[in-house]
Amino acid sequence: MNAADEFSLKTAQVGASFDRAAKDYDAAAFLQKEVSDRLLERLELTTLEPLRVLDVGCGTGRPTRQLLKQYPKAEVIGVDLAPGMIAVAESHQPPFYKWWGRKARYLRAEASDIPLPDASCDLVYASLLLQWCEDLDKTLLEWRRLLKPHGLLLFSTLGPDTLKELRAAWSAADGYVHVNRFLDMHDVGDALIRAGFVEPVMDVEHMVLTYGDARGLMRDLKAIGAHNVTAGRRRGLMGRGRLKAFADAYEKFRREGRLPATYEVVYGTAWAPKFMPLDALKGRAG
Repeated sequence: MNAADEFSLKTAQVGASFDRAAKDYDAAAFLQKEVSDRLLERLELTTLEPLRVLDVGCGTGRPTRQLLKQYPKAEVIGVDLAPGMIAVAESHQPPFYKWWGRKARYLRAEASDIPLPDASCDLVYASLLLQWCEDLDKTLLEWRRLLKPHGLLLFSTLGPDTLKELRAAWSAADGYVHVNRFLDMHDVGDALIRAGFVEPVMDVEHMVLTYGDARGLMRDLKAIGAHNVTAGRRRGLMGRGRLKAFADAYEKFRREGRLPATYEVVYGTAWAPKFMPLDALKGRAG
């Protein structure tokens, strides 16, 4: 099995993992909330007045509702692969939106295959989703298809330093894949250009969560649906000896009584060009 095979993801397994986590997701999604808020703040720097906004990978709908509040004249659509996430999102439609006679709309779909017409969206928002997409080029090309001329793509994803402590600790315990592969922001930037986007701007920051023990981190990852579903993962039950080896290896990173979990967060914006026929993009993702 080569490196590409070991880190490959199956969409159905990713969706099932997040589906199971839907009810407990919000209680553990500290990083996801913070990154989403920081991403939304970037919209304040634009003069965009969208008529249709798409929140891809909407999860339980928290950013979808914030987008609806920020753009009260827009149709806001949340898209997610996991039916459990959509069910929770729909249950969270706040009462005050009913006073306006408006609420978000939700669709179950893959990020790379969204059942909406070409050039039908002014803004595509996707926070911490791309790292779960097996085919980056196909996904970005789909988002480019959905955007109107000079429409905006606003996204965040995770870079290669993400969970570096967890990866190192598991490497000391066995030879299986336990942590996803995360792409460098320059690779994502290149993919944006291939998909036909223009004026891509990307930056990165490192955020660190801390835990009393390694089990706390593992519980949080499970609670948000971030299971290891890579092809190179270990099958079957984990023995106590291997778990102890992992925990002991993680202890080497302890500082000031806490264990760190580093996340390399990549933020990006890109625009659909004013003049580029969608036909010109055919074949790019193949």
